[in-house]
Amino acid sequence: MNKLLATLWAIPKESASISFTLFKIMVPIIVIVKIIKELGVVEYLSLPLAPLMTLVGLPKEMGLVWATALVSNIYSGIIVLASLVGDHPLTVAQATVLGVILLVAHALPIEIKIVGESGPRMWFQVFLRVIGGLVLGFCLERIYTLTGTHQGPAAMLWSPSSTTDPSIVMWALGELKNLVWIFLVINGLVSFMRLLDAIHLIDFMNRMLSPLLKFIGIGPKATSITIIGLTMGLSYGGGLIIHEARSGNVSESDVFFSLSLMGLCHSLFEDTFLLMLIGGAFSGLFWGRLVFALLAVALLVRVTAMIGPKMAEKIFWRPVAES
Repeated sequence: MNKLLATLWAIPKESASISFTLFKIMVPIIVIVKIIKELGVVEYLSLPLAPLMTLVGLPKEMGLVWATALVSNIYSGIIVLASLVGDHPLTVAQATVLGVILLVAHALPIEIKIVGESGPRMWFQVFLRVIGGLVLGFCLERIYTLTGTHQGPAAMLWSPSSTTDPSIVMWALGELKNLVWIFLVINGLVSFMRLLDAIHLIDFMNRMLSPLLKFIGIGPKATSITIIGLTMGLSYGGGLIIHEARSGNVSESDVFFSLSLMGLCHSLFEDTFLLMLIGGAFSGLFWGRLVFALLAVALLVRVTAMIGPKMAEKIFWRPVAES
């Protein structure tokens, strides 16, 4: 009984520790992003993205959508898209290409900072996600064009309400609500992981996934956290992996490969269905992103093996103590 009570008490304590580490990163970035948006800097950030949009078969105006998502989040990008799509209608193929670009590279100020706290070098993670999004978008555009698939008009089934800008008070209350929700989710994840560990299901999952993990280069100790990041999101999985990285339970290389995979492919279900509502195809948003992420991380594993651990540490990650 005492052991059970101790375990139940340890869960909120561990959740609070993980959340506090995460919030120290997120809160300042949230405020900075709000200031950037209010100053109208996002519009200037979209200018260099316009030529890249034409490269992947999208109207150049979609650069503003991506720029908004890059500094804020996918929802903000969709708000901008909703205001543009009337004058610049998209095909299903174009909506899918735009969707995967948004899914791979968004909310970089917050998510890259979270990743950096675990050891991976932030500049490479920015490069990986921006270039990765463009490469995946280009590949899908070529496939859809050459095969003539998904060339019909995209039906934007949902657009978020954006009648007036909320006041600072309403914005702050909204962000506070998001932080409370993140804490509750993390608390649930910690409880779930302890349950999986207690019934030895994590060991079973590790054995089942070991062939795939061996292929992409992620060690078994990072398996459960990687799965959480893939399904729930980088903020949740990233918060847990910061905790694990600092405790020394996961190797620096596994942290790098795991977070690189999470960066390219996270929130597999929620975000996929969200982008389907703007007319994107499930095949590209889900399977295209997942397969691309696995292949990209498998390639990173081979590259790090070729250049050796010392060079890999200079390029890809650093000891957590230096973070």
